[in-house]
Amino acid sequence: MIEKTTNIDRTEPNNTYRKLSIQAGLNGLSFCVLDTITNKILAFERETFKTTSTPYLLLKELKSKLNQKGDIGKNFSEVLVIHKNNMFSLVPKTLFNKEELPNYLKFNAKIMANDLIAYDEIPNQDIVNVYIPYTNINNYIFELFGEFEFKHSGTVLIQSLMSQNRPTAEPVCYVQVSEREMEMMVVSEKQLIFYNQFEYATKEDFLYYLLFSLEQTQMSTEKIQLKLFGAIEEGDPIFELCHTYIKNVSVFIPNSTSIPLENFEDESIDFSILSSL
Repeated sequence: MIEKTTNIDRTEPNNTYRKLSIQAGLNGLSFCVLDTITNKILAFERETFKTTSTPYLLLKELKSKLNQKGDIGKNFSEVLVIHKNNMFSLVPKTLFNKEELPNYLKFNAKIMANDLIAYDEIPNQDIVNVYIPYTNINNYIFELFGEFEFKHSGTVLIQSLMSQNRPTAEPVCYVQVSEREMEMMVVSEKQLIFYNQFEYATKEDFLYYLLFSLEQTQMSTEKIQLKLFGAIEEGDPIFELCHTYIKNVSVFIPNSTSIPLENFEDESIDFSILSSL
């Protein structure tokens, strides 16, 4: 495992204490730049791929974006990479052994001999997220910026939602909706019950993954509170279909951060990348 630290030279000319967060996944890229002194977002960009990409093409797109002379820039005091993929496994901390990383993934991910396997500890949940980051992305970012921090998107989402989850009489199911992806999380009595990611093509696919996951976790569709957020609004086909089968459905606006967003009213900034700032 590569030590995940932030140790970038803050004395670099024109470095104005800016933090760059990059979310990299096979369905798209997101970039966000934060001024850590004024606590304001300076730039945000998102690129959604028309079709699911490959790690090689993902790196090519990342290089192209960072080489452009745009608002993102090149000088940063901190850099964070969020790897978004389904090559992960959540392990109870009591069962975790860092010498056994491949064994936690071998049943749900194809592991190559040269794959780097990393892990994030999720605070206050006694859970460790074991995953395979995009090594080519990490190597390129290291070449550009030196040492940096990286996490799995699941780690960021779980940590952020758990920190703002309020105890309720009934369990809560959060689903972050993207164009072709859904991240689903079930919480009951302050405990994480379930987290997973799915790719879907139709609203029926979305509903299938949702209902099947609730069934596997023995959650009642009459009692659970379904909170949808991201690329979703009331009246959308996915929202209406979910409401047909689940009693309590609402659009959720995460209280993600104290960072002001007044300059980005028309931007749908990804919750995970915003939470990482």
